[in-house]
Amino acid sequence: MSLLSNIIIAAVVIFAFSGIRIVRPTHKALIETLGRFSRIQEQGFTWIVPIIQKSYYVNTTEQMVDVQPQTVITKDNLNAVVDAVVYYQIRDVKSSVYNVDDNRVQLTSLARTTLRAVIGQMAFSDANENRDKINQEIELILGKETKSYGVEVLRVEIQKIEAPQHVQESMNDVVIAERKKIAAKDFANAV
Repeated sequence: MSLLSNIIIAAVVIFAFSGIRIVRPTHKALIETLGRFSRIQEQGFTWIVPIIQKSYYVNTTEQMVDVQPQTVITKDNLNAVVDAVVYYQIRDVKSSVYNVDDNRVQLTSLARTTLRAVIGQMAFSDANENRDKINQEIELILGKETKSYGVEVLRVEIQKIEAPQHVQESMNDVVIAERKKIAAKDFANAV
């Protein structure tokens, strides 16, 4: 009888300990019972019923998505290489788990297409000079589109907009010519 009672006590202890979950302050836990949403657990200690309940941890700190460099055709038909970064934060844990398969992948894809759409409506020189305007416009569009993801877009930053090499060389030649013209005028006025 003693062996059976020891086995039962050991099984109960193992069962109890296997349900312990600790949620860090930077996360929230989504708890499901038999595959259905049950509750959101804030930071700290929680216990779930093993086998019947399952927990998913969601990071709620500010996160960054690097939008890989891509070629965008501008309004003046130049192939500009654009690279950007999107900063976001999970605000609605339930939506971030159930409304989208992978919010990070979805946000990256949406940012890429939005960048192409916004910069594609601008001439290269306008896009290069108005980065703040582009950042704000993309942030506004992404903010609206990602509400259903449970995500808040905090800011968007364009890291670079580069023209093709031959266009860059032509632009440099124009700048050099302008500087020579100004220097010649100054020299003529000084004499």
